Amino acid sequence: MNKCLGWGLVGLWCVLGSVSAWAQPIKVAFIEVLSGTMGNVGELSGKNLQFIVDDANARGGALGRKFEVVRFDSKGSPQEALAALKLAIDQGIQIVTQGNSSAVAGALIEAIDKHNQRSPDKRVLFLNFGAVDPDLTNDKCNYWHFRFDANSDMKMAAITDAIRQDRSVKKVYLINQDYAFGHQVTRAAKEMLAAKRPDIQIVGEDLHPFGRVKDFSPYIAKMRAAGADTVISGDWGADLTLLVRAAKDARFDVNWYTYYAGAYGSAAAIGEAGIGQVKVVVEWSPNLPNAKMDAFNAAYKQRHPAAPDEFYYYRMKLMVGLLGQAIERSKSTDPAKLAQALEGMKFAGDLGEVTMRADDHQLLLPMYIPTFAKEGAPGVRLGLEGSGFGFGNAVVIPAKDITLPTSCKLVRPAG
Repeated sequence: MNKCLGWGLVGLWCVLGSVSAWAQPIKVAFIEVLSGTMGNVGELSGKNLQFIVDDANARGGALGRKFEVVRFDSKGSPQEALAALKLAIDQGIQIVTQGNSSAVAGALIEAIDKHNQRSPDKRVLFLNFGAVDPDLTNDKCNYWHFRFDANSDMKMAAITDAIRQDRSVKKVYLINQDYAFGHQVTRAAKEMLAAKRPDIQIVGEDLHPFGRVKDFSPYIAKMRAAGADTVISGDWGADLTLLVRAAKDARFDVNWYTYYAGAYGSAAAIGEAGIGQVKVVVEWSPNLPNAKMDAFNAAYKQRHPAAPDEFYYYRMKLMVGLLGQAIERSKSTDPAKLAQALEGMKFAGDLGEVTMRADDHQLLLPMYIPTFAKEGAPGVRLGLEGSGFGFGNAVVIPAKDITLPTSCKLVRPAG
């Protein structure tokens, strides 16, 4: 017999206990690099996520429950991230999010899968907002992992679509960080340029140590010597900032197609030298004409007025939106029920509808490629980080044009 059945104080205690448990917040473990050379990137993503969660909570949360972000510092290390995951699980947290490092994401996916097999009553769901190694939703796909950012191949498909239309591009140089993501960017650039613009020559490529290069001037010298007119780079964080600063100091006048030139600290480092030349592939930009996101971005800046504190992660807004919708539809926070609800889910985002593909748990969304310009120039209403520069006049790449086939063969849990 259920021990909560019956009359009197015992029954009342059980009812109140059940209500209290349901009123508890929905905790989300945010496992990110919050210290070291890349710590500023993790801190900014944390501020973005907290604002999104606060906004969702102000609108009622999910099933009347509030979301709560619990922060863990991965220090950019897979080993530290795994230690943080154990702490989160020990605290009873069943939803984990991370995004700044595909190496960390890969380690988390493997560990969560093993944990879920060992402890099916304490399963964990992994929501990936930015680790974009395509293998994570291809050969290394996993039922408990959902990605809310376009993977690096999808972003390269967008970049090479734009380059196909840019006949000024003749000689391309590739420079990327020496880890899984950087290798994938290099591979995808070669394959897609060969298919879409066989006339383009790849005049050089470099894979440099992640987070350890202090002076990129030797790399810039190699690019200049190779006669490059365009550089493609997936660098992010301090590496990207130092790279573009070295190019600026050397007066290296080329086109840049980047993944993260709109990210923390980059706009000021690029400066005048980037006007009309530096481009970035993004899922949102503050200069896209959209009233809903204009209002949301303005509210964020009101809370975080400091120049470096920009709203950057629209994909996180999609992530929290889909999570909330999955909770409402499944009437549960159980990871198994949430995963089932998320598969194939369509969501009406502020920029239009997106779809979580059931085959591999990859979100399908459009991409935009805006160009660097002075704040106040046509199409650039807002600058970034008080730099006086921003990105505008975006080329729009529809989701259907970057929806690539997947080799994923998901293993779904029994039942």
